[in-house]
Amino acid sequence: MQIALRWGLVLGLLSLAACGDDAATTSGQGGAGGGGTGSGGALPEVAEGCDPLVPTQCGFPFPSDFWLVDDPSTASGKRVAFGEATLPVHPAVGHVPPSLVGESDGFSTGQAPMTHLPGATITGLPTQHDLARSLEAGCPSVLIDVERGELVAHFAEVDMAEPNAVDRALMIRPAARLRDGARYVVAFRGVVGEDGAAIPPSGAFRALRDGVATGDPRIDDRGDRYEEIFATLGSLGVAREDLQIAWDFTTASTDNNTRWLLHMRDVALDIVGEAGPAYVIDEVVEAPNDFIARRIVGRFTVPNFMDSPEPRANLVFGDDGLPEVQGEAEYTFVVQIPNAATTGTPGAILQTGHGQLGSWNQGLDSYYAEIADQGNFVHGAVDLIGMASGDSVVALEALSLDPMLFRSFFGRQLQGMTNQLVFMRMLKGAFAEDPLVDFGEGSAIDTSEAYYRGSSQGGIFGATYMAVSTDVTRGVLDVPGAPYNLLLDRSKNFAPFAIFLRSSFKGSRDAQVVLGLVQMLWDRIEPNGYLPFVRDPLPGTPPHEVLLQVAIGDQQVTPLGAHYMARTMGAALVTPAARPLWGLTERAAPFEGSAIVEWDFGDRTPPLPDTNRPTGESGDGDPHEWTRSEPASVLQAETFLRTGVVTQTCDGACDPD
Repeated sequence: MQIALRWGLVLGLLSLAACGDDAATTSGQGGAGGGGTGSGGALPEVAEGCDPLVPTQCGFPFPSDFWLVDDPSTASGKRVAFGEATLPVHPAVGHVPPSLVGESDGFSTGQAPMTHLPGATITGLPTQHDLARSLEAGCPSVLIDVERGELVAHFAEVDMAEPNAVDRALMIRPAARLRDGARYVVAFRGVVGEDGAAIPPSGAFRALRDGVATGDPRIDDRGDRYEEIFATLGSLGVAREDLQIAWDFTTASTDNNTRWLLHMRDVALDIVGEAGPAYVIDEVVEAPNDFIARRIVGRFTVPNFMDSPEPRANLVFGDDGLPEVQGEAEYTFVVQIPNAATTGTPGAILQTGHGQLGSWNQGLDSYYAEIADQGNFVHGAVDLIGMASGDSVVALEALSLDPMLFRSFFGRQLQGMTNQLVFMRMLKGAFAEDPLVDFGEGSAIDTSEAYYRGSSQGGIFGATYMAVSTDVTRGVLDVPGAPYNLLLDRSKNFAPFAIFLRSSFKGSRDAQVVLGLVQMLWDRIEPNGYLPFVRDPLPGTPPHEVLLQVAIGDQQVTPLGAHYMARTMGAALVTPAARPLWGLTERAAPFEGSAIVEWDFGDRTPPLPDTNRPTGESGDGDPHEWTRSEPASVLQAETFLRTGVVTQTCDGACDPD
């Protein structure tokens, strides 16, 4: 009954949103072509809590230090403090509460900095195909690491989810993750509309740029800061008088992103000890398929940091501001003993991660069973709660009923990752001595070898796992990517959620602000918060090595996300390569270390889309699932896991044909 009532409300809210004003402007701020861009005219009225630099969109430019305040209690000494009416209006709750991200001490390192220049096109801007253009003198888009005094590689795009060209957000996508706790300057110059004419700056920015007093303290009081911004731009050859807009933002600290999960990991593993958690067996299936000798399904007990083990639960924090154990919770697990491990040679442990909003039971009778037997791996899996099958409704409710539910959504993922780490401790601990894993010659589990392999969502969150695991140091990430801010709009899987997002908020620019807020929260658990630490470990954590296996033309996880991962982690591009990838060191196999390999399925799949919209199916379909069963890919992954050596197992440039 509760579910029916909840979804009745959802549908009702969507119908109200659909009946609203179709104009693309938001939060009551001027029309799409407004902004007082003419010289000498009065500036348009912009509501309190909005930045007058972008009068057409409250919350733009985003992210911006306009909303960063001093706070000595945080690691950075700063805190994000949006105004009560800054963030987009939601039909159920009004303005998104600034408390949604009020604990953040800076902005996301994976967010696309964005603004609105009405009618902007990407003419002359660097694209995903020519990242080097972003580092050239005269590039219209500019991203600067202020402390290092360096240009940052990126590509620019307009949000093609917005059908009206005048109303599209203009965005910069960094080629690799930005640095933690670092200040950046963003600028645009020479951006033109469809008619080829340069788009004029807003009146507020023109006043700052030209040193004209306006009587508005939100503009005039920033004069000194902007003199510093202009000096930074000038030091790299960007002329002040050419600017259409410029602003700065500061990224969140490493502590902001990682301390919750590291604390949960350390506390949970200390509680369960070397033996691992308690568990019970619910089902034993003999020879469920041609590859598995025994399948064991049970429940294991984990320290619970949430007020409930169910969806919509929230993390509970102690007086120290860190998640606090609230007791125990039980979750289902599966272990599969392959035929190969029952003949006197114990199998290495291979923990796997499931696909998008999936479950522990994925691939049990197909690719994971075959991989387990071929490589003699004892296969184990649990749900990544928070991103498992029971959590999709919470994501939809966060979009359609209450954005504050995002805190529950991501809190559950932190608990889910903790469960993953505790489960591996179980496999390496007492479970390896369970009579059910003894086939007459001792344990079928070799606890000296433990690895991770994840596909799709399992490959995405596998990067987080590989940055924080203390029991596993080598893993394979199949068709992965990061950050979600880059992945979502390019994934055909996001389409149902995008309907809710863009129905709940008024206009695509509002939707992009919401995705930016979500990314700030997500950095605490998704790989964007952890990518640098795969190689350069966090405290109490060993270094790790990963192999990224990518499918060109993937319609669910854009390969751009894997490229972003590889650049951030310092993974080498294995040669011969299917295509060159800018910013990656090329290495001929064999070698040891982290690596990325792209698989080219040729004419069977569509090309990578040139915009932030997904490609529809064509040809033989989507290659997203093909690498996991490609024999050469499986052999490459197995060799890497067992030996740490990256090999070239495919013919030529990894074209299976």
